[in-house]
Amino acid sequence: MIREFHLADFLTLANAACGTGAVFLAMLYVGSGASAHFFMAAALAPLALLFDVLDGQVARWRNQHSALGRELDSLADIISFGLAPATLGFAAGLQGGWDAAILVYFVCCGVSRLARFNVTAEQLSEGRGKVAYFEGTPIPTSVLLTGLLALAAVYGRLGDDLPGGVWMAGWALHPLSLLFFVSGTLMISKTLRVPKP
Repeated sequence: MIREFHLADFLTLANAACGTGAVFLAMLYVGSGASAHFFMAAALAPLALLFDVLDGQVARWRNQHSALGRELDSLADIISFGLAPATLGFAAGLQGGWDAAILVYFVCCGVSRLARFNVTAEQLSEGRGKVAYFEGTPIPTSVLLTGLLALAAVYGRLGDDLPGGVWMAGWALHPLSLLFFVSGTLMISKTLRVPKP
């Protein structure tokens, strides 16, 4: 199978490796409480984004597009920009019942958004071979959420000190988790069209 991979596919796998590393480091942070683990997990998000951008550029430069590459890209993106930010949010203290439900919703929105894109990419290209716009926000925009969590960590505002505090409604809800809800909802929007570079 490795022989079927192109250079861009290896960059895509580097994206997935960053996301996986971020998940592992977030789990280490929960166990150790060492802020270095949290910051390293957050730092892997922009690195994953760099690999995500590079894989597309290399594929265009080498004119090597494939169905395998598209599927690899989606799978890597859901790890790096769906599961990893949700795991980091949970590690940061979004551990109430409502928080967890919202984080699951966020990941499911990311999966749905990527699946919809893969299925409709041909329609959206309108015969030009290139998609002109995204329906809903691209999943890598979740790097902003990771950045906010890292900023909260810089100011020592994790766990019980998360910005906005905690609201109690049966299950705990931190207002910060609502940003994950908004991000997920924007990803699955059919009315929001974002031009594709």
